[in-house]
Amino acid sequence: MTATVTRFAPSPTGRLHLGHAYSALFAWRLAREVSGRFLLRIEDIDMARCRPEFEAGILEDLAWLGLRWEEPVWRQSARMPVYAEALARLEARRLIYPCFCTRKDIAHEIANAGHAPHGPDGPVYPGTCRHLDAAERTARLAAGTPYALRLKMDEAMAATGPLTFTDREAGRIAVDGTLFGDVVLARKDVPTSYHLAVVVDDAAQGVTLVTRGEDLLPATHVHRILQALLGLPEPRYAHHRLLGDAAGRRFAKRDRSQTIAALRTAGHSPADVCRMAGIAAPAA
Repeated sequence: MTATVTRFAPSPTGRLHLGHAYSALFAWRLAREVSGRFLLRIEDIDMARCRPEFEAGILEDLAWLGLRWEEPVWRQSARMPVYAEALARLEARRLIYPCFCTRKDIAHEIANAGHAPHGPDGPVYPGTCRHLDAAERTARLAAGTPYALRLKMDEAMAATGPLTFTDREAGRIAVDGTLFGDVVLARKDVPTSYHLAVVVDDAAQGVTLVTRGEDLLPATHVHRILQALLGLPEPRYAHHRLLGDAAGRRFAKRDRSQTIAALRTAGHSPADVCRMAGIAAPAA
C-alpha cells in the first residue's frame, strides 16, 4: 500500500496567520496519523510579491509550532524549466493558445456581450483570442505584446473524457472544466501558473493526499484535467474548513494582529496558537 504523503505549500508574500497554522497542522496530522510523510514546498512564482524575509518567517513560524518536514524544501522559482517542459507538451498537442487581452479588454468584451458565465473567480473569459487568425497572432508575438497562455478547455475535456476526483469529506466528484473556462497556464514573463506548477510538483514529489482550504476545491477540477493530459497520477484530496475572525471574515495576510509572529510576540505559546486555530498541537 502506498504511503500517505502530504504537503504544506505556502507563498512567501507575507507572514503566516492562524489560518495557515491550521492548514499546516492539518496536513501534518493526516500524515502523522498513518506514519506518512509531511513535505514543505515554497510556492514563490510571484516574483513581484515574494520576499526572502517572508520565506524565512515561514520556516521560523512552522518550526516554532513544532512542525518538522523533510529536506530539502522545494522552491518553485527553481523549477521553471520543468514547468516550461510541461507547457511544451500541451502546446505540442495544440491545447494552448496565446491570449493578448488585458483585464480591461476582457471586461469590455463581456460588457458588450451583455452577459458571461460566472465561475469561482468571477466572469469566465469569453475566448476572444481563440479566434485570432494565425497572421495576427504571429504579428502580435513578434511585436512583443504581453500575453497569457490559456488552455483550450473544451478540447482538453474532449481529450481526457469524463473525470472525477475524491475529496475526503465530499466523496467522489465529477470534474467540470467549464467552471474556469480557458484557464491561464502561464504568461510571457513567467512560464507557469499556480494550476500548472502545483500539478507538476505534487506528482514530482509523490504527494498522495493534497490538503488545502475548501476555497480551492473548484481549482481541483482544473488540476484533474491537467493531470490527465500530462499523464500524472491522481492524488486524493482533503479540502478543509477556513478559519475566520469573530465577525466571520476569513483570516488574511493583511490581518497582522493574527499572524503567528504577532501572537508569539504577545506571549502566546505554540499550544495556545494551536488551540486558537482549533487543532491539536504536535507532540513534543
